[in-house]
Amino acid sequence: MGSGLNEGLIEGPDGKARCFWHGNLPDYLAYHDSEWGYPVGDDTRLFEKMCLEGFQSGLSWLTILRKRENFRKAFAGFDISKVAAFDETDMARLLDDAGIVRHRGKIEAAINNAQVARGVLDEYGSFAAFLWQYEPSDADRPKRVDKATLMANPTAPASVAMSKALKKRGFRFVGPTTMYALMQAMGMVNDHIEGCCVRDDCEAARAAFKRPTKR
Repeated sequence: MGSGLNEGLIEGPDGKARCFWHGNLPDYLAYHDSEWGYPVGDDTRLFEKMCLEGFQSGLSWLTILRKRENFRKAFAGFDISKVAAFDETDMARLLDDAGIVRHRGKIEAAINNAQVARGVLDEYGSFAAFLWQYEPSDADRPKRVDKATLMANPTAPASVAMSKALKKRGFRFVGPTTMYALMQAMGMVNDHIEGCCVRDDCEAARAAFKRPTKR
């Protein structure tokens, strides 16, 4: 940790302070700077994030991040309709694909979740509208985001509610902790540590973001 930096911040190669968790690994740092915490309203990107968070369960996010392009090729770019149509031939193909995480339960969950998501699309008009209704209120958020907040492996009432609603509809691998990680990744919460050079940019993006609503 660089001299004078708050706990949980590290100095990047450009001399700027950032959250500790990317460790200045180039690909992980790029994800931290340009993606994590920025709001997402695109259904395909949101479905991809949900699937990858499910595949990450029990593994490191860096492992998943480095396999993401392989996942995209294997899962038809995470197009919901295309994944929902996957059959036993696709299952065999995926289980034989060394470029992804070959976990039958997680693969089955991704296909199942695409099938269930089609019902959400019919009802809400978009997958984004369904997810964004669970954005936490200010009262649910910590007054200050620091290393202790992140290391606590947090959930929030909103992520518990999202998890319950998804499970009720038949989604799998959508526990509260996984859904909180999704909230972080899709910018539903801004968990960049106070003093991180990206935090204000994410906050500005969240302020400008038009929340999708049910149609």
